[in-house]
Amino acid sequence: MDRIIFAQFDMDSGCVYAWAEHCNLILIDCDAVEKAFAKDMYQRSELDYLIYNDPKGYAELVWNESPEEYLRIVTDYTRLSDMR
Repeated sequence: MDRIIFAQFDMDSGCVYAWAEHCNLILIDCDAVEKAFAKDMYQRSELDYLIYNDPKGYAELVWNESPEEYLRIVTDYTRLSDMR
């Protein structure tokens, strides 16, 4: 599997463009990834954070097929009813 060299988010298309080691261009549709893996708004916000702040990390996450595991580990939320 090729290693991701560079990635950039294009806001107009809503996609992350990633370049791999052997000059392969990978196009990741971020909406499709969110619909497939994010179950709630907290998980969507975790993916959005990666898209905007670390597009290379986001591309590696999707390329290695591990968004479910990442979201399970990273997402932490507390219901409002539990805060009282």
